[in-house]
Amino acid sequence: MPTHGFSRLIINMKRVRCPKCDNFITFDETKYQEGQSLVFSCPECGKQFGIRIGVSKLRDRQRDENPDENANESGFGSIVVIENVFHYKQVLPLQMGDNVIGRYMKGSGVNTPIETNDPSIDINHCVLNVSRDKKGKLKYILRDGPSYTGTFVDNEILGDRERRVIYDGSLFTIGATSIILRAGESDE
Repeated sequence: MPTHGFSRLIINMKRVRCPKCDNFITFDETKYQEGQSLVFSCPECGKQFGIRIGVSKLRDRQRDENPDENANESGFGSIVVIENVFHYKQVLPLQMGDNVIGRYMKGSGVNTPIETNDPSIDINHCVLNVSRDKKGKLKYILRDGPSYTGTFVDNEILGDRERRVIYDGSLFTIGATSIILRAGESDE
């Protein structure tokens, strides 16, 4: 039995999250056109809700269909979540202090949530601390959450309680997701 058709089917399947109970509902996006509206009824709680194909509330919050990798609204930099089979490209602004990075879950308290279906990302996966050094330049220190799958910088796993200084353009990986740091402008 050929498996290539089955794997193609899995890739075309998308999940939507019920806004009431956070249950996932799976559907085949290839049967619909971009901009088309769909109505779902959650089998868990009965909530009815609608979506539009190709439109995401997270992208609306970012105010841009094609997020700018150098977006720096807060002045403290941003992280670029690279598009993969679990999610689309996202640019998330950073704030001064601890930026807790993890998988989005309603009510989790994560202040830098990634909208993803990647099961290997913990809800509180890692922390990227933004501070200023003695010269007033922005400094970025990454540490693991601790997480179940680890946080990798340059293909090296961060040890327990290890902190790693990262710089503009640094690549780090959580679960199956790669992230690039885009540093903010320092006030000198």
